[in-house]
Amino acid sequence: MQRSLIMSIFMIGIMSFVVTYLNIGWIEQTVGKWLSSFGIAWLVGFPLLYIFSPIFKRKIVKSLSK
Repeated sequence: MQRSLIMSIFMIGIMSFVVTYLNIGWIEQTVGKWLSSFGIAWLVGFPLLYIFSPIFKRKIVKSLSK
């Protein structure tokens, strides 16, 4: 679970910042809007990552071990 938590914070943080920056550019409210977007994205992304990461990992390991 700790790995999923760290990976989700890193991945969702970068992606939400990039999308926020591309949508509004660098303005006075960029950081606030990014943090708001990050919170919403993390609430969706972390459970998905926690559930699907082990499934994909098994499938990838299985396909690479052939």
